[in-house]
Amino acid sequence: MSYAIIRTGGKQFRVEEGASVRVPSINKQAGETVELDVLMLAGGEGEPQTGAPLVEGARVAATVVDHGRDDKIIVFKKKRRKHYKRKQGHRQGYTTLKIDSIG
Repeated sequence: MSYAIIRTGGKQFRVEEGASVRVPSINKQAGETVELDVLMLAGGEGEPQTGAPLVEGARVAATVVDHGRDDKIIVFKKKRRKHYKRKQGHRQGYTTLKIDSIG
């Protein structure tokens, strides 16, 4: 089965056609189509194609399914015996994409 390595939100993801993937938030409405940069194509005929940095003419089309926020993580800093404590929570936003086509 063919797959691609894409880059979005400063991260890289391995995607296949028909799969769903959670990526950092993209500023699109649910139901809209988004085109993503391709770093590598593999699994088709012949050798895998790698880009420098992007594969020329290759695009991955995906549909935005929904948006959400991950579970809360706690960031806690402390220096013992110095009367220093800081507690902060964080919830990272994400976008769920459904991969429509690789090519």
